[in-house]
Amino acid sequence: MNLVKGKLDLSAIEETALLTLYAKVIESKSDDPIIRDKKAEELVARLNSLLRESNSKMARRLSKSAIDSRLSIHIPLRSKKYDQYAEDFLLRHPQGIIINMGCGMDTRFFRIDNGKVHFFDLDLPELIRFKQQFLQENERYRMIGQSVLNFSWMERVTDIKQPVLILAEGILMYLPEEDVKHLVLELQHRFPESELVCELTNHAWVEGIGGKLARVKMKRRFRMGTDADFKFGVSNAHDLESWGTGIQFLGKWFYMDENHPKLGWIRLFRKWKLFQDAQYTAHYRLHAA
Repeated sequence: MNLVKGKLDLSAIEETALLTLYAKVIESKSDDPIIRDKKAEELVARLNSLLRESNSKMARRLSKSAIDSRLSIHIPLRSKKYDQYAEDFLLRHPQGIIINMGCGMDTRFFRIDNGKVHFFDLDLPELIRFKQQFLQENERYRMIGQSVLNFSWMERVTDIKQPVLILAEGILMYLPEEDVKHLVLELQHRFPESELVCELTNHAWVEGIGGKLARVKMKRRFRMGTDADFKFGVSNAHDLESWGTGIQFLGKWFYMDENHPKLGWIRLFRKWKLFQDAQYTAHYRLHAA
């Protein structure tokens, strides 16, 4: 994110990070919200003036809270579920480590902090530098500005001898398959017996006509740029188990599993396998290989 003559220039990836932030804030301020996020509301209040003057059309739309209504339901449902994964982990490991990979402008630490957790936000350097202007780090909350594929960031985490939970919310589908495989195997090597919770996309939405439809959807409906194209998909959640000994599938979650009334008529399709397998979250244990 760059400030040029007082205006904020954004890449497509950074636009996506702001889109998810604003989706959560719109819902947080609604009646009977799916997720309550006061820290995100404070952050958006400070960002609005910058976004209104941005060279990015999406940024200007966000400053007016002009977001597809489906995103402002789907993203908060997903974030709440990832919060629940984190809270469940902390019930079992109160002083554990949580790594929020591809964190964007997320404020999860402030939602789930139990006073003991060691929490790492990880994203690209420019985005983290921008985020650090708005959120305060402390001895248990650190931001790392580095690509998830530059594995030297892991050295900062291995110094703390506690169980590890890795959250990969909305990031793996944007990476090439070989990079995802290399990343998962490195996580298994560096953090044996850790847990991985990650969002997965069916390969049908990456390849062929399905991939083309997904790109049209992201560009036209959600105003996402070309950097936000899906690159990695699976046939089912068990695919990752074939990558190496010790990767154990524990379960999956689909956002319509919640059957939340705010989903409206789309809940009629919640039992259809086509919808259940399109995009979902999978939970794994990474045993020592």
